[in-house]
Amino acid sequence: MKIFDEKAIIERIIHLREQHSGIRGKSKFARSLGISASTYNYYENNRIPSLKILLKISEVTGADLNWLLTGKKTPKTDIKEPEIFTFGSNKSLFQKLDNLLKVNPKWEEPISAFFELLCEKKVFEKEIYPEIHPVKSARPSWIPVLGRTAAGIIHFWDKEILPKPKQAVTELDELVKKHIGKTILSSADGKVSIDLQALPLVEGIEKWQANLIQVSGQEQNEIVEFVQCEEVFELFPDSFALHIDGDSMSPRINDGDVVILSPSVPAAQGQIGVVRLSKQIGVTCKLIRSTEQNVHLIPINERYETKVVAKKDLLWALAVLCHISTPTKLQNN
Repeated sequence: MKIFDEKAIIERIIHLREQHSGIRGKSKFARSLGISASTYNYYENNRIPSLKILLKISEVTGADLNWLLTGKKTPKTDIKEPEIFTFGSNKSLFQKLDNLLKVNPKWEEPISAFFELLCEKKVFEKEIYPEIHPVKSARPSWIPVLGRTAAGIIHFWDKEILPKPKQAVTELDELVKKHIGKTILSSADGKVSIDLQALPLVEGIEKWQANLIQVSGQEQNEIVEFVQCEEVFELFPDSFALHIDGDSMSPRINDGDVVILSPSVPAAQGQIGVVRLSKQIGVTCKLIRSTEQNVHLIPINERYETKVVAKKDLLWALAVLCHISTPTKLQNN
């Protein structure tokens, strides 16, 4: 029976991973093997992978399996031991990072976490956001402002919960049509800032302006608000808006700003979203990062703490498509 040097095999796996995905590319390498990052971590901490994973490592990296197991080349082949990883056009960037870590080694963990978050974000964008094409709608390009988001209650005009995605366009249509033709009480321009990093939204961002409109409602002294922005509406005809209460997302999104969401665009890893939790009143706007069991709701404002909730308590989470800096004269009405 042949005895393998387990430590040496693990060292060669690490070497292949660094060559294939970079020094801090554990998550990327794990995805290429079709396993989770946590499972792969076991393999770099004194646990040899199964034969199936070893074969996958050999396939993904192009390494000779015999070399991977023994450190020796397969006889009668010209397979070379993998060369030391080079960074190509990013070499200067990684050299700066290496120099930074030599001076401040304690920064390795947060910097590594940041790179992993960027990788996760890229994968989730590809999986969750399909190519977006403008959609024409029969109703005016008015996006209803349905309520407020923070620690407070979300107030729909005549709804207590968010419409299901398949019903949202029809139901929001009906809500808008109820108020078409009503007296416009006030309006003002607002600047649109894109939060969803999808190409059709990012293009032309500097040209985008929104008109915030307040009209008289069905009841006496009732005021109903809309956002008029044709570019966003054509891309997401089922969109609706919420006012932001509080400064937990400042300076990116400030108190009184308006965020626009769509029931058809779920929140993604590392992006800003609005979530609703079970057994809690209202919704909240935060950066979202999830693990296998939990969801981390992360404020941008450092004065606030990250909240960790169980995934089972998450009722829904929608991506913030964009936000609009609200004119002062409309904020307090």
